[in-house]
Amino acid sequence: MTPWYWEPLKRFMDLVLSLVLGIIFLPVWLIIPILIKLDSSGPIFYGHKRVGKNGREFHLYKFRSMVQDADDILFKKNRQLLRKFKQGDWKLKHDPRITPLGRIIRSVTIDEFPQLLNVLKGEMSIVGPRAYLKKELEEQGQRHPETKTLIADILSVKPGITGPWQTSGRNEVPFLKRAKMDAAYARRKSLLHDIVILLKTPSAMFSKW
Repeated sequence: MTPWYWEPLKRFMDLVLSLVLGIIFLPVWLIIPILIKLDSSGPIFYGHKRVGKNGREFHLYKFRSMVQDADDILFKKNRQLLRKFKQGDWKLKHDPRITPLGRIIRSVTIDEFPQLLNVLKGEMSIVGPRAYLKKELEEQGQRHPETKTLIADILSVKPGITGPWQTSGRNEVPFLKRAKMDAAYARRKSLLHDIVILLKTPSAMFSKW
């Protein structure tokens, strides 16, 4: 049984951390948009529909790290790339759509900073399961029917900027293992566990450097 104080306390922690991190990393908010504009044409921010708590879709924000028409290239223009994307558990190890600057800001997860806005809006938490694509959950659910219960557990909480899979291998974690980790997190509902994940996050961010 979930303690009555878990959700309001977690929301309070989300708001405080979002504001503190937003202030600490203010130079990032000022410098990265300029670098993005110098690096390639297109908008500064990238919004993409993801599935949140109780299956509600929302626009997840990121600093743009790909070419302007990245979604059209993947889903409409390049079937071979789409096939590799799905075969790789909806991830591409060597994505040709990523810009030179995009590779740098992705390697240290700076591209995900605008998700603090999603947290302030109440669509995400600082810590939580991955924010999945609707098509990803539908197709992976058909491919792995045993994950139906896991997906239901994952969608019982808000997705997070960081979480168990991000601190345990990120793109190297296959969907089935990722879903099990995210579902276990959702069932646990522990603020102490959130703190442990937060402490692991900085080393995970710089693990590729």
